[in-house]
Amino acid sequence: MDGMLSQEEINALLNGMSTESSDSAVNETLTDAEKDAIGEISNISMGTAATTLFSLVNQRVNITTPVVEYATWKDIVNSYDKPCVFIQIYYEDGLDGNNILILKETDVKVITDLMMGGDGSNISGELTELHLSAISEAMNQMMGSAATSISSMLEKRVNISPPSSAVVDLYENMNGENIADFLKGNFVRVSFHMEIGDLVDSVLMQLYPFDFARDLYKQFVHATSMEPDIPTRPPVDNAPKKTQAPPTPAQMQQPQQAMMPQQPQGYNPYANMGYPPQGMPQGMPQPMPYMMQPMQDVNVQPVQFAPFSPMISGMVQPENIDLLMDVPLEVTVELGRTSKSIKEILDFSPGTIIELNRLAGEPIDVLVNGKFVAKGEVVVMEEAFGIRVTEIVKQKQLN
Repeated sequence: MDGMLSQEEINALLNGMSTESSDSAVNETLTDAEKDAIGEISNISMGTAATTLFSLVNQRVNITTPVVEYATWKDIVNSYDKPCVFIQIYYEDGLDGNNILILKETDVKVITDLMMGGDGSNISGELTELHLSAISEAMNQMMGSAATSISSMLEKRVNISPPSSAVVDLYENMNGENIADFLKGNFVRVSFHMEIGDLVDSVLMQLYPFDFARDLYKQFVHATSMEPDIPTRPPVDNAPKKTQAPPTPAQMQQPQQAMMPQQPQGYNPYANMGYPPQGMPQGMPQPMPYMMQPMQDVNVQPVQFAPFSPMISGMVQPENIDLLMDVPLEVTVELGRTSKSIKEILDFSPGTIIELNRLAGEPIDVLVNGKFVAKGEVVVMEEAFGIRVTEIVKQKQLN
């Protein structure tokens, strides 16, 4: 042998390689039903997440219908901004796996600025730990509400662990180093068009491993196929009914005869009356059988009920208010109120003066168990503050 392979051996090797590659392709694809189910689940869960994000940024949030497709790490590098923020989400209960959310750097800055009370225009500078912490909390609440929606669809409890955020420079990591294992091959990419007021018009991406996507589809199909049993109606008989002729007088008498007691042969109903067995003497009227005796007249009158009038009892005792005298109530004195944004609160330091909504010398409010009952003024009693009640607020004034 000169070390050369024959044509048969070359064909065998090529056939083996094609079989292996086809198996790999099957493992990295989804059926049309699986893609539709993943899109439906993502659409519902992200709709709930958009509502949660609205409550955080106080801006209109719109996330459109998702697009499900396959992708590789090279596709992410070529189609997304650099740098961007990767948010890793792990499932603790209900689902086994993880997925990754990708947000643009500018989108993260806008969201965090809105969360801190800004107008979304403070997006200069680099991303800091404060930005990553804020976006992690936002994604924690968003994906937590999305997990609740998935729980309703799968009819089981689904929980996530707190997400972790990291800045990824796609230019420096074009070869896919230090990334999740499933991102090194083919994976499922779900893309959403996200709008936040007039500040953000961008694309939000969610990346799934194939195994996680298939498991999510199987549980979704299992939950939606468990329909309650519907009781079936009895079959309707549409055959023509036979018309029966009206009963004859002889047939109408048969039930009455059947109801009469059967007497033994030779029974003489008049024997107890002292008559001979042949019956009543001639000329005497024959008595009617006891079943045919006429019914006696019954005096029937309508029932009368006593009138339902309230009964006044002289034994009712007056309310004993003394039973409540020892019940403790919480008395609160409110000097004033104000509202601050998160950004202003974070700027608090020793010596900061907070202006309240009440003028100097104006009466302060006295609340009992949270209910406004009186007004007063502050006094000093030895070494403690006190309150001198100047006005009792009546119920009409409260209304």
